[in-house]
Amino acid sequence: MGLKIAVLDDYQGVAEQYFGTLGDEFEISYFKDTLLPYNHPATPQSVRDQLAHRLEPFEIISTTRERTPFPAELVRRLPKLKLLLTNGARNLALDLDAFREKGVVVATVVDVPPSTDPDHAPPTVGATAEHVLALIMALAKNVAASDACVKSGGWQTGLSTSLSGKTLGVVGLGRLGAQTARMLRAALGMQVIAWSPSLTQARADEQARAAGFESVVQPDGRPTFASVSREDLFRRADVVSLHLVLSDRSRGLVTADDLRRMKSEALFVNTARGPLVVERDLLDVLQQGRIRGAALDVYDVEPLPADSEWRTTEWGRDGRSQVLLTPHTGYVDREVIHGWYKLQAEQVLRWKNGQELGMRLV
Repeated sequence: MGLKIAVLDDYQGVAEQYFGTLGDEFEISYFKDTLLPYNHPATPQSVRDQLAHRLEPFEIISTTRERTPFPAELVRRLPKLKLLLTNGARNLALDLDAFREKGVVVATVVDVPPSTDPDHAPPTVGATAEHVLALIMALAKNVAASDACVKSGGWQTGLSTSLSGKTLGVVGLGRLGAQTARMLRAALGMQVIAWSPSLTQARADEQARAAGFESVVQPDGRPTFASVSREDLFRRADVVSLHLVLSDRSRGLVTADDLRRMKSEALFVNTARGPLVVERDLLDVLQQGRIRGAALDVYDVEPLPADSEWRTTEWGRDGRSQVLLTPHTGYVDREVIHGWYKLQAEQVLRWKNGQELGMRLV
């Protein structure tokens, strides 16, 4: 009997192309369906037991980002597990202390294929920033609603809105936030304002330089990336885009108070993590039509439950805001996903042969 490998959450069926070459020493099972998160309050005990029973036979597990969380209780229910493979620079859905306690190796792969151009963002960052740009443009120009209208026999039904010269509010000016700001500033001349709990103007200037801007001050004296207060950002921005890391401190950070400060024609975009926003507050604001629209790539529970309030075709009707939804595909770029699975398969062989792994978390 070979070592048993479970490949989880491979929605596009890419992994087999790489794991299938590992040879007869390995017995590989592929699971394309994702069960409810083990540690979510709404997950029944029966589903937790189902997940533990599914994973119990495996020595090696491949997972993608936070699609399947591994809290301590689940880790302790997997006595055979020796190696867990993930991807991305960090994965807060993994209880690393629990893996360490059990002597399980946790390895990750990041930024694949490697970026060779210092003037361009790593592929994972670039792919997500492009997705943010696509969502903003599609929402502002009514692309999804117009497409559905024409396909159902209709014609023009609404007005789009311009973005050129408007104000982009970036909540979280890290690598991804800065890359998004760079693209929209360069392409559309959007004014960039930013806020996070620790952001200063000096740090905003550093990010502007890192993003490739020669000057951190515009000809009119305004900063290229301006650090502003939280209240000011939500009040002034024509587009608010979230780019914070989810943590205990940032969970539920964006509330009704923030959303109600937004302009009536403003757009709200979240490609970071669903729980950064109080979901009920966002639903209420959109159902009441208080802002023009929202584009979401992330949700409180993923995959989005079939009975979720988000899953309706009524958005944009009877006074509701426009809502554009994608299934957490911001980083699901062909080159990135193929690169991740290729490197994960290589990590399996390196681990089995006792060789050093590229990037270990535990």
